[in-house]
This record gives sequence, C-alpha cells and structure tokens, in this order.
Amino acid sequence: MHLVLVEPEIPANTGNVARTCAVTGAELHLVKPLGFSVDDKHLKRAGLDYWHLLTVHYHDSLEEIFEAYPENSFHFATTKGKKLYTEAVYGSNDFLVFGKETAGLPVHIINTYQKSCIRIPMINKARSLNLSNSVAVVLFEALRQNNFCGLG
Repeated sequence: MHLVLVEPEIPANTGNVARTCAVTGAELHLVKPLGFSVDDKHLKRAGLDYWHLLTVHYHDSLEEIFEAYPENSFHFATTKGKKLYTEAVYGSNDFLVFGKETAGLPVHIINTYQKSCIRIPMINKARSLNLSNSVAVVLFEALRQNNFCGLG
C-alpha cells in the first residue's frame, strides 16, 4: 500500500501519517512543496522513533508519481467524491492520495479522476476530518480488504 500526501502543510499531521505508515508497512510519498522542513521538530516528534521503520519518497509533482507507477491504481480522497471509501475495491499495491489540509486535492485532479474519488461520510456542517485521521480511516479499510496482509 502507498500513501500520498500532496503538499502537506502541518508537520504534526505528516508525522502522524508517517507513524501510521511505519506500523502498517505502507510507503509514504510526499509531494512538494512541503509546508515545513523535514527536519522540523514537530514532524519528528509526531513520528516518534518510527522513522527508521518507514520508506519515504519525495516527488516534485503528483504527475511524477503517475509516471513512475503507471500500472498501479489510485484512489483520491476528497469531500467531493461521490463514492464512499468503503465502496472502493483496494489492491495491496494501490495508492491512496490525500490533499493538503487547507485546500484538499487540486480541482483538476478531482475532475480528471472523478471515478476514482472516494469520500468519508460526515455531517454537512463539518468541513472535514483531520488529515491524519482520514488517512488512518481509509488505509485500514484498504488493509482490511486485503486481509491485513503482513500485519499481526
């Protein structure tokens, strides 16, 4: 499983996602620009001492990931998705893509990949869940569908 954060802005969220990746074996892909330095103490604190358990890739654009992994399936998490995250079918090597905290995914990505957009249900008055919580919700559904392969 691969987790992609497109232009993350809050170091603690990225650190929490890194920790989730470390305990699940998911690879983390960070799309620049990042809203923080990877040396940020809040990023390191949130990831605790799990950084050595994790594979992190840095990319200059989302398109760079598409070009590097043309055979993989992508799922785009957005509040604008028509399909619930539980309705998607996840493969063990799929990419789960999340946008930045303040703006979500770029509109052109949502428009281009509408059929691959997924959402977490929530009340209409709320804007969205915290990024790291959203990642955990979707990732664990994808892992569940794959019988938690490799996890004890």
